[in-house]
Amino acid sequence: MIEVKNIIYEYDGKKALDDINLNIKENERVVLFGNNGSGKSTFLRILAGLYFIKKGEYFFKDQKIKKKSINKEFRKKVGILFQNPESMIFNPTVFDEIAFSLIEFGFDNIDERVVEIAKKFNIENFLQKSPLELSGGEKQKVMLAAIMVYEPELLLLDEPTTAMDPKTTGWFLDFIYDFKKTAIIATHDIGLGYEMSDRAVVIDEKHRKIYDGDMEKLMEDLDVLAHANLIHKHKHKHKNFIHSHYHMHYE
Repeated sequence: MIEVKNIIYEYDGKKALDDINLNIKENERVVLFGNNGSGKSTFLRILAGLYFIKKGEYFFKDQKIKKKSINKEFRKKVGILFQNPESMIFNPTVFDEIAFSLIEFGFDNIDERVVEIAKKFNIENFLQKSPLELSGGEKQKVMLAAIMVYEPELLLLDEPTTAMDPKTTGWFLDFIYDFKKTAIIATHDIGLGYEMSDRAVVIDEKHRKIYDGDMEKLMEDLDVLAHANLIHKHKHKHKNFIHSHYHMHYE
């Protein structure tokens, strides 16, 4: 479904992604690990057709994606959820936020579709509220509902649980388990990522892909995790015994 070849992306002459190659099959779920600033968000925005590469190639469903390839049909197939939900909010009510894409894509039965997805996401009581009045986790659920209501074939999630409390994070994990289409979830949270997929891709702080493979094997590869700054070592105390060992990064 997705193939990227030798992608290089730069901001003001500084590399954000360096020679990234990746293949993802249809209905596959992949966790993209990387520390803050590694290029995870940039990569997802390229896949969503928000950023455009000058070096390398990106194919979506065998079509080479360039700026002129981005149309309503592409937008309908690809949904992206940003880390900060407020950056996506621009409608006065939750109902309007969810309905917006349905109107843009020409769906019928908009009211029914909005209510149905709101019930599925347990946010039906918020439909007439402003999204800005909600908690961070509630905002994230609203924006995810606004994407899922048009049933994209590819779901891109950028640090999706950052604003969520433990209960909402548990809800999100259940959602991911039940999601049967293609998904790429970017996170620096090793424990959370481990729960979401059997395949892991790691981008290091030099913006290069350094691992693509089995999640279990990654958990055992301390060299890769340390190189990507996904684990760290520090001293800590067990009663009167002080020693140091690696600790994983959690949100």
